Amino acid sequence: MTVPSGRRERKKAATRQKIADTALRLFLERGYDTVGIRDVAAEADVAVTTVFSHFASKEALVFEQDQDFEQRLTQAVTTRAPHEPLIPALRREIQALVRHCTADSAAPIWRMIDESPALREYEESMRLRHAESLATAIAADPDLSQTTTACRTIARFVIDAYSLARDAADPQTAVDEIFQMIEAAWAVTRPSGNPTGTA
Repeated sequence: MTVPSGRRERKKAATRQKIADTALRLFLERGYDTVGIRDVAAEADVAVTTVFSHFASKEALVFEQDQDFEQRLTQAVTTRAPHEPLIPALRREIQALVRHCTADSAAPIWRMIDESPALREYEESMRLRHAESLATAIAADPDLSQTTTACRTIARFVIDAYSLARDAADPQTAVDEIFQMIEAAWAVTRPSGNPTGTA
């Protein structure tokens, strides 16, 4: 997570994390469908309005690192070194995210998500939003000079790579395999003589 600066920001971040940790513990102990926002607020010793000031919905409590993941993906594009190829930078970030989400401690969370239609739907909408943010970041890079369609396509491929690899028997090998195909697709769209976006 991004480290907040300032006492007020740190306190706000600590409250947010406390709410998220409490919610996840309750969801895993009692079942996602049986726990309400009021239960989370009472257990975290905060007001219901405080929960909603940090999280827009019950589903968002499960995906509390949503914004952080989205930011990491866009920063893989915007903060990479000058002339660093795009696809390897994105592959490194996806590899890191896959490692995080395939740790043993994450398994019960993904089982809970898989068993809940509301959480699966939320995750799908989250992935689409991440893909649009990533496409916007790629399109804004003057060194890449791609069509909107190309940017959105590659962004979708990258987001899907995360989901596919996470479910694979060997996630890291899956990331490598998928990104070989993504690199090939990206290379097709590159103007000849301009290697900036290629591997």
